[in-house]
Amino acid sequence: MTNKEKILIRFAAHLTRLRKERGFSIRQLAAASGLEYSQIQRIEKGKVNFAFTTLIALSQGLDIDLHILLEEYKIRR
Repeated sequence: MTNKEKILIRFAAHLTRLRKERGFSIRQLAAASGLEYSQIQRIEKGKVNFAFTTLIALSQGLDIDLHILLEEYKIRR
């Protein structure tokens, strides 16, 4: 598995966890974020690399700050 694949899978698990914590289905998150159901489904499976604008839409759909979506990638000092 490449580093890129590991990053996508890690983000996928984090997004799925955040979505479920907020009680959203994939369809509800799609509607709230203005993204396609299939796009969120592919992201949650770690199958797609996506644009920064998608990150913004996801954070808006989940009603969270962008840094929460990215907190799994903090550099540990």
